[in-house]
Order: sequence, then structure tokens, then C-alpha cells
Amino acid sequence: TQFWHASGNPAAQVEGHDLHFTIGENVGKPGCAIPTGGIRWYPVRQPVVLDDWPLSDGGDPDRFTTVANWRGPFGGIEFEGRTFGLKVHEFRKFLPLPQMSTRTFEIALNIHAADECDRAALHEHGWRLVDPITVARPDGFRSYVQGSGAEFSVAQGIYVDTNSGWFSDRSVRYLASGRPVLVQHTGFDASLPVGEGLLAFRTLEEAAKSADRIAADHHLHRQAARAIAERCFSSDLVLGRFCEQAGIGSSSP
Repeated sequence: TQFWHASGNPAAQVEGHDLHFTIGENVGKPGCAIPTGGIRWYPVRQPVVLDDWPLSDGGDPDRFTTVANWRGPFGGIEFEGRTFGLKVHEFRKFLPLPQMSTRTFEIALNIHAADECDRAALHEHGWRLVDPITVARPDGFRSYVQGSGAEFSVAQGIYVDTNSGWFSDRSVRYLASGRPVLVQHTGFDASLPVGEGLLAFRTLEEAAKSADRIAADHHLHRQAARAIAERCFSSDLVLGRFCEQAGIGSSSP
């Protein structure tokens, strides 16, 4: 949105609003390459209703899963001579991960037939692919997340390369379920606790080592994951702060 706005793309639809919120918690802060367009962007986290996503038992500690679209609805972004890529571009960097680990890595993946070469590469490197229809409905998605041992996922290149602080609503559901999350570094460690329950990686080697850490002390990381969800993403806290910032429910905006 911010890049579109800075480029004059009307799809940004920024004009005509009094307040602007973003899930990129680093937008407007030093070290983040996303242009603000002279707008004050208020950070807002992805909320989760904890009663709908309870801490659940089970899940193989060695089974790391995620739910993903191989390509999103939009292409890469070009801005001031720099190109920011998609999730597919980041995932290709981590294709060898299953071969470097004794853990299982699985994706409920929506991938187009035109990307058959990428699908074949995933299989060749040991990735387990699941039909995304199994997670297409809310109950199926929740069952898949809660039946996992942990999450492993990369992020879109634009979130990584800009140090945006972006964090996925999907990962929030893993955390709430007591499933440790191992995801690519986007700068979210500036505002979220990392090290137990939530781990960030930059390199292939870091990803493999962190997966081993999670599996070796799964109970510790499960409890820490739930605690992060309660402390950082509870809908009561997130939406309460959002309403306060927006002037909703107060006598003056």
C-alpha cells in the first residue's frame, strides 16, 4: 500500500481517511525502507479471539507445517530502482531445508499448474505438500494448525527486505494454539519477544538449528507460544488499543 501510494498508484486508496493503520510495525521507524508518504502510520497487530483458538494438546514435535499461496494476487514491487519480491522467491532460497534436518516440513500449498517446476523442486528436496482444500474452511484450517507440531514459513520478499516488522495472522493462530513458530526475519523482533515460542531466522543454517531447538524442548516452546499470543495478540488487547487510537468509544476523537 505504501509503495503504491508513493508511486501515485490509485490502488493504494490512502486519500480521504483521517487515520492510517498498518500491520508493518516498523513503518515510519529508522531502518525500515517503506515510504510513509508523509502519513503517520499507526501499528496494529493481527488480533486473535483466544477462546476460538485454545491451547491444544497433541501434535508431533518434529512436524513443521504452514499454509501458503506460492504466489500472491499481486506481482513484485519496483520502487526507485529496487525490486521487492514475493514469497516464492524467498521459499526457493530454503528448498534444501528438509535435507539438512531430521524434521518433517509440510505445506498446505496453493500452487498453480504453471509452477510445476517449483512443485517438482519442493518434492525433490523433501517437502511434503498437502492439498490446500483441507484448510479451505475455518474448521479445517484450525484442525490443521492444531494438529501440527510447529510452524515453519518464509515471508514475502517485500516484507523481509524492507525490515517492515510484518507478522502473519496465520502465525498468530499457531501461537494461540500453543504451536511454536519459526518464521523468516522481517524485523518483528523489535516489538515481539523472540527466543522461546517464537524464533526468527535469516539463513538456511539458522532455520535448521532453530527447528532442532524447538523439537528438543517442545513443551517449553509450546507454553511460550501461547503466552506470546495472550500478551501480544489477544483481540481484547489489540482491538481495545485500536479503538482508543481511533477515538472510538471516547468523548473526543
